[in-house]
Amino acid sequence: MATTNDLKNGLVMVIDGQLWQVLEFQHVKPGKGPAFVRTKIRNVLSGKSVDKTFNAGMKIETATVDRRDMTYLYHDGDDFVFMDGSTYEQVNIPSSIVGDAANYLIDNQSAIVAFHNEQVLSVELPATVILTITHTEPGLQGDRSNAGTKPATVETGYEVQVPLFMEEGTRIKVDTRTGEYAGRVND
Repeated sequence: MATTNDLKNGLVMVIDGQLWQVLEFQHVKPGKGPAFVRTKIRNVLSGKSVDKTFNAGMKIETATVDRRDMTYLYHDGDDFVFMDGSTYEQVNIPSSIVGDAANYLIDNQSAIVAFHNEQVLSVELPATVILTITHTEPGLQGDRSNAGTKPATVETGYEVQVPLFMEEGTRIKVDTRTGEYAGRVND
């Protein structure tokens, strides 16, 4: 058990028998009345986000979450197969849990997989990943309506906006939180 004073981003708690992850929280002390904590939480299984307010100091039940470093191996139908580097155990994770992380997964990509009672909760990637551009049109200088970017397809099939000078075969960094181009990798 913990109290609302112990809340932090990423904490998983149990509310009415369901797992909820704290996305944002704010301690509020109004001029009149008791203090409270305003939170934005997400249901771990369904992905639904809600705003919830707790009284300050209220007891909450926290869930034990085991975060393991794992390596992505391959895509198998609707599942993604990850391997624990210490035990060599392989885990099939459905695409519904992998979510947007699938846009950035390449073979041997490391990720952190969160478990609760041996049930997979989420897959977390590093802030940026390095991907290779597999297709892009030549960039044309001159009259343009956009800010000097063009679409490029990376090795995972995901499309990202890159500067006009980028060519096929160029390795780039992509921000996994926003899906945006984050820089060129100099080999």
